[in-house]
Amino acid sequence: MAIATQLGYDDLPELLTLQTGDEKHDWSALSTLDVLWVLYDRVLGEDDRFLLSKGHGPTAYYAVLAAKGFIPVEALAGFGSFDSPLGYHPDRVLVPGVEISSGSLGHGLPIAVGVALAGRRTFCLVGDGELDEGSNWEAVQYAGRIGLGRLTAVVVDNHSSTYHWPGGIGARFELEGWSVARVEGRDHDALEHALTLSHDDWPHAVIAEVRR
Repeated sequence: MAIATQLGYDDLPELLTLQTGDEKHDWSALSTLDVLWVLYDRVLGEDDRFLLSKGHGPTAYYAVLAAKGFIPVEALAGFGSFDSPLGYHPDRVLVPGVEISSGSLGHGLPIAVGVALAGRRTFCLVGDGELDEGSNWEAVQYAGRIGLGRLTAVVVDNHSSTYHWPGGIGARFELEGWSVARVEGRDHDALEHALTLSHDDWPHAVIAEVRR
């Protein structure tokens, strides 16, 4: 449950700065920042579920959770330290608001399929490089075949993928029966629109392209 104090988007740079160390994976984290903010600030409802599959470099996730009151701001300074709950990968047992422990790439989207099957509207954030893992595509294929309309995959495309799909990432999702929206990953209004499109009869993928 969120605590009372909440901060705004303009506070996020300071919250990120509080987290120091060699394992911040700055680009991996920063490329997800705007998507995370729009989800938590504009999209997620009380009964929705959000799963961060892209669990490496979670400093942006921690900053958003702190801004929204799930964790105290003062905890950010301990990021990655021995006795801190804020590890290099998020831990659902230690960090309020975290739905799954993640970091092993390719696990989040299959779990999200199960959560959506249980009846929850579910959002899962994955990275483009993470889609090199075959377990993701098994989940994509299954969700498309059964028309899992409660599931939205948000792919942050920061151009780190090793294997590129002809026609772009969205083409593969479309091939498997998903609806697809392609947006600029820093445009908050475009992200909100893409994330809230109606898709009752099929799963939905939002491809958020982010460049340095």
